[in-house]
Amino acid sequence: MTEVRETKLPGVGVKHDFTTTDARDVGVLVHRDGRREIVVYDAVDPDSCSMQVTFSAPDARTLAELLGTSQVNTAVQAVQHEIEGLAIEWLTLDPSSPSAGRTIGDGEFRTRTGVPIVAVIRNDTPFPAPEPTFGLESGDVLVCVGTMDGLEGVRALIAPG
Repeated sequence: MTEVRETKLPGVGVKHDFTTTDARDVGVLVHRDGRREIVVYDAVDPDSCSMQVTFSAPDARTLAELLGTSQVNTAVQAVQHEIEGLAIEWLTLDPSSPSAGRTIGDGEFRTRTGVPIVAVIRNDTPFPAPEPTFGLESGDVLVCVGTMDGLEGVRALIAPG
């Protein structure tokens, strides 16, 4: 497996660099707001960037799906198998969902299913640990952690009406 070098960039995010099998240095900058930048370093001057592409969070997810399961996803899946019954899901709130326009508290997600909403991603902006008063909007991505049965309950609660 290729070695990935990680550099924390305070106030910006994290940069991951690796060298491809054909000896090209490539980096992925993960911004705190979910954006990703892929950079290809110059072959002659490795401190210079010869190409850079910026992706929104949805673009990055699409690219990840096209490229296949990431090492991070593989690691998360391994941990999920080690912790019996734990699962993480990203659920998109449909415009016709009864939860659109209501608060997390109104939906009583944790009370009714045992599954908390640990983050909401709206227009590429993450809202970690949202309070019960956090208002949900159509298109929001709800990050939920719980049992498969509990997650099925959340899917049912946010299903289009």
